[in-house]
Amino acid sequence: MTRFAETTRAASSPWRHLPGTTLPDRQLIVVSDRAPWSLQRAGDGVQAVQPASGLVSAIEPVMQRGAGSRTWIAHGSGNADRQFTDADDTWQVTTAGHLFGGYRLRYLWLSADEQRGYRDGAANSGLWPLCHMVHVRPTFTDSDWAVYRRVNQRFADAVVHEAQRANPIVWVHDYQLALVPALVRQRLPQARILGFWHIPWGHPEQMEICPWLSELIAGLLGCDTLAFQTATHRHHFNASVQRAGLQLDADVSGPVERAGSLTEVRDCAVSVAWPTAAQVGAMPTVAHSRREAAQRWSVPVGGKLIVGIDRFDYTKGLIERLRAVEQLLVRHPEWVGRLRFVQIAAPTRSTLPAYSAFQAEVHDEVARINARYVRPGWTPVLLLDTCHDRVAVTAAYRAADVCLVTPLHDGMNLVCKEFIAARDDKQGVLVLSEHAGAAAELIDALCVNPYHLAQVAEALHQGLTMLPAEQHARMLALRATVQRHSAEHWAASLLQEATAQHPLDASHHPTSLAHHAPHHRHAQTMTGT
Repeated sequence: MTRFAETTRAASSPWRHLPGTTLPDRQLIVVSDRAPWSLQRAGDGVQAVQPASGLVSAIEPVMQRGAGSRTWIAHGSGNADRQFTDADDTWQVTTAGHLFGGYRLRYLWLSADEQRGYRDGAANSGLWPLCHMVHVRPTFTDSDWAVYRRVNQRFADAVVHEAQRANPIVWVHDYQLALVPALVRQRLPQARILGFWHIPWGHPEQMEICPWLSELIAGLLGCDTLAFQTATHRHHFNASVQRAGLQLDADVSGPVERAGSLTEVRDCAVSVAWPTAAQVGAMPTVAHSRREAAQRWSVPVGGKLIVGIDRFDYTKGLIERLRAVEQLLVRHPEWVGRLRFVQIAAPTRSTLPAYSAFQAEVHDEVARINARYVRPGWTPVLLLDTCHDRVAVTAAYRAADVCLVTPLHDGMNLVCKEFIAARDDKQGVLVLSEHAGAAAELIDALCVNPYHLAQVAEALHQGLTMLPAEQHARMLALRATVQRHSAEHWAASLLQEATAQHPLDASHHPTSLAHHAPHHRHAQTMTGT
């Protein structure tokens, strides 16, 4: 009864605020580089695959459960995507049990040269390491940036093509598409444009390494509302804007004025969808998950299971994590032969030299640690560098005694929130990096500095030996936080603001300074929420 009450409370309230339920005639267009689904050939058939992505985890439930006209524009990367799309390069995404019947997924096809220059080059070799403090040198080339501009223009053109009226809500996501808001604004001046920057925005001096920073900022300021994960990232962005000579309040907290328009800059932490009653009922029991995991992953009888689930990315701290597990065995040898650390690492960006070198280093480190501690029938670490579907990931969360989430730097990190949402048994311990954006919210986790290996090792020991009563108290508090600030509430907060502040009349022009005058005053109270 308690479990059902938790899930129904979370599912019942926020959706009344979403566009489509309050404004059924307002079109919502989501724009992102990564598609929520790709169609992949598997033997003689084709299967729909959802990528390991925090962005997809947060946005896809919003698109599934909202109402009104909804379109998601993204790059099509599946080897069977073209086979099932219509003449407009779209297909209808539907999920059984969702009231409003899904959304349209519009694919944008990128050539091999565009993928190399735009994604592998400017985005993932330049902006990604620039924004993450992980000591990987960013690479910037004029040719890559030219392709980045061209692909951003193509995404903007797709938005204009998909717009059914002059004033859709356009929600642009992340660092790959920073120029899209301003490009859409030029063509659809009445659109309500939201932007969400999912990764950190670095210190202004750090960001000035980018040769095209002013162009990035100008693109993002095409938004009516631009949101970041944390107050620190918002402050850093506003400081970058101020150093660029654009108008800001003296306390670096108000809206930004540029070319007669205002952009409200705020922070609003992304989250995960809280499971519905039906989803909770469909989950395997914790006991079943533990039995399956013990058999599949050779967890010692009566032993403990530590789980890590990440993309195979150098920002996730996998090397440091492995060495911390090694330190646990050094400092507490009683765990030798009594635990298993399973790291699920979804492959990503393996064609980039920095990634291929890092992934090879991780494999070498696993081999070294296992060789040091090998016992008959047992090694401490199992690395699974393959994609796992959501059912398998949920089962891993429910089987774990400890979930180890220790990125070196992260905008938010949704793995920790997914773990919490999966633990309706109120057991299990979260060891969380203090350099993840989520650490500011999840104060009942065991927070650690991922570079301090002894500290992480001791937190693991604390988690592995924590009494059930303390686990229950901590997990109850963590679940209350994630349930209260779920993906539904995150989306409602941003989208309700998008529809509430501007009436849907033909005369509305969001770049009008006179129209924005009262909005300037409102922004003073909203910033920092």
